[in-house]
Amino acid sequence: MAPVGNPTGDQTPFTSPPGQEAASPAGKAVVIGLNAAIVTVSEDQPKILVVPHDQTSRGGEEIADAAHWDALPFGPFDPLEHRTLEIGLRSWVREQTHLSLGYVEQLYTFGDRGRHAREVRTPNGHVVSVGYLALTRTHDGELYGAAWRDWYQYFPWEDWREGKPPIVDELIVPYLRDWAAKQSEASSDEMTRGKRRDRLRLCFGVDGVAWDDEKVLERYELLYEAGLVQEARRDGRASAVALGERQPVIGRPMQYDHRRILATAMSRLRAKIKYRPVVFELMASTFTLYELQRTVEALIGLHVHKQNFRRLVEKGGMVERTGRVSTRTGGRPAEQFRFRREVLNERPAPGLKLAPSRSRANS
Repeated sequence: MAPVGNPTGDQTPFTSPPGQEAASPAGKAVVIGLNAAIVTVSEDQPKILVVPHDQTSRGGEEIADAAHWDALPFGPFDPLEHRTLEIGLRSWVREQTHLSLGYVEQLYTFGDRGRHAREVRTPNGHVVSVGYLALTRTHDGELYGAAWRDWYQYFPWEDWREGKPPIVDELIVPYLRDWAAKQSEASSDEMTRGKRRDRLRLCFGVDGVAWDDEKVLERYELLYEAGLVQEARRDGRASAVALGERQPVIGRPMQYDHRRILATAMSRLRAKIKYRPVVFELMASTFTLYELQRTVEALIGLHVHKQNFRRLVEKGGMVERTGRVSTRTGGRPAEQFRFRREVLNERPAPGLKLAPSRSRANS
């Protein structure tokens, strides 16, 4: 059985993105693949399934070679075998990982020119990836070359559950303020610098602006444009090259544009749980409201108000009592609930209109 992301079965996964090749009008091949951001929550940590690579040298320092970075799993779409893209995605994930995906949602088609640092095996072609967000309760068992990683390893500035991450004020904001103050490559006017300052405020919640947990993609794009992520240097972006050895290591990098795809998935999921009950796709068949709250907090990276959360869940008709109690937390017995699946047929189906805890969100 082939390892995840390597349907050909050789020992060099991700050196040749699989997919169906079709000739474009210019005679160049178009390679189509399916990228999956597969999410689970384990021990109060959101996990993403990746194909891991050794990122440390003997001295423990980060290896600059992008071939050693993690990647999201991907597989080919074969229109002769699979009637739809989603059927193809579910099929190869189940075959390669034994995972049975629950909720699956198409994110975006990633096909911009320059999205890869170099062309691989298709020097005259172009790689187009259809990105998916997938949710699963399963996070154990043999994964054939894949591994679960905490998604905050890739986005350490996104986890505010213990207050504002030190990396924001100590590293990211100073670098971005300096970048925003510099003249644009295309223009030297004050309007350009003002737009950069506005993006900094809106994305990272500085100068009195509230933190918006849904702006994961916008924050990553800003860091990339400013040259503060290693993918920017790999791609030869001028802002990263100008930093030289001063470029910081901000989060674990990923191959190709997979960290951008993951950021898109995180943004979508954080927004989705507020208006659709998709969080229950990550819960066991029975759970306590405390476990549900901890799962939501893990995903949005913020603490929420306990009493308001419980009132919202129960009054929204999303759960029903089982009549049993749980002692899994080791404390007082807690009442168990189950997801009330009938809510999916109601219009509009409720989500979680969350209000973050003031003490955490504003610290």
